[in-house]
Amino acid sequence: MVSAGDFRNGVTFEMDGKVYSIIEFQHVKPGKGAAFVRTKIRDVIGGAVLERTFNPSEKYPTAFIERKDMEYSYNDGGLYYFMDPESFELIPIGADVLPDSFRFVKENLVCRVLSYKGSVFGLEPPNTVTLQITQTDPGFKGDTATNVTKPATLETGAEIKVPLFIDEGELVMVDTRTGDYLSRA
Repeated sequence: MVSAGDFRNGVTFEMDGKVYSIIEFQHVKPGKGAAFVRTKIRDVIGGAVLERTFNPSEKYPTAFIERKDMEYSYNDGGLYYFMDPESFELIPIGADVLPDSFRFVKENLVCRVLSYKGSVFGLEPPNTVTLQITQTDPGFKGDTATNVTKPATLETGAEIKVPLFIDEGELVMVDTRTGDYLSRA
């Protein structure tokens, strides 16, 4: 059990049959009246963000989110299979659970699978990945205005913007959180 007075960023707890994670918290002690805790909480499974105030003495059951590193193996239709490196068991995950950043994940890449009570609800790919450019237009000499970019298709099929000097076949580093080109690899 965790009391509202002990809330900190990242704490997960159960309330009204849902699992919430603290994004922001603030202990408020007004001059008049009782103290309270003002929070911004996220529904871990649904993703909705709520602002709510709590009495510091309220208690909620702690929710334990399991984070496990697993290797992406392959996809078959709408299911994506991840292998547990310890037991070599394949776990299928539906496409509806995968985040938008999954478009930068290629086979044999290790991702963090998030589950609660054995039910997978999310996936965190690595923050940066190295991918090969499979298609892009050539850059032309003279196009040297600052920050000029061109579209490029990666080996996973995702499209990003890259500087003009990047050619087909080059390896580039991509930030999976924003989808931005970082550097040559």
